[in-house]
Amino acid sequence: MTCMKRKELESYLQDVDVFDNPKIKLEQYPTTPHIAACMLHTISATYDDLAGKTIAYLGVGCGVLSIVATMLGARYVLGVDIDEDALEICSGNLEEFEMTSIDLVAADVKYLFGSNPENSRLYKQFDTVVMNPPFGTKRNEGIYMDFLQAGLNLSNNSVYSLHKTSTREHILKKASSWGVEATVVAELRYDLANTFKFHKKKVVDIEFDFIRFSHTKKLK
Repeated sequence: MTCMKRKELESYLQDVDVFDNPKIKLEQYPTTPHIAACMLHTISATYDDLAGKTIAYLGVGCGVLSIVATMLGARYVLGVDIDEDALEICSGNLEEFEMTSIDLVAADVKYLFGSNPENSRLYKQFDTVVMNPPFGTKRNEGIYMDFLQAGLNLSNNSVYSLHKTSTREHILKKASSWGVEATVVAELRYDLANTFKFHKKKVVDIEFDFIRFSHTKKLK
């Protein structure tokens, strides 16, 4: 299955169930099949960071990225989310796709590690971390950095994440201070459908970056 083309992956993902009642506070915008397929196909074909690897997925939501990762040969996936309702939807999707190498854990990403991450049994236990973190706009300012720090602590190799282009300078500067190499793999546009009542437009076009973070030296 690791030879699947992007379009083929995207077609499979049309059948994934998404949020019926997304939660504003958690910024539950689903990762579209197109974006998920593009992300994971690039991670696999360009960087060989999926096949045979252990993967952690932070903010697993409905499980779209974890399903693609498994289709592309991931050996094991751990999905983490704070929302029990999201995990229930995800579990149903995994069952529908007959995915058996994925475990789900209910946890707050901000508290995965304490003040001494190296003492945690999760520290550096995964080859690759993927995520589509909250943008940090609904009284959650800076939460995407909490996700990124947790991802870097989990990974012994690389982290792939989506971030608003407007935060690029801040993120790249912070990554450099951590001794982490950050590469903007692609600049994308996200057509955010009218998901919540406060959205006045049917579709909002958001510019965001697909960024790869790789360890160049020990985290400070």
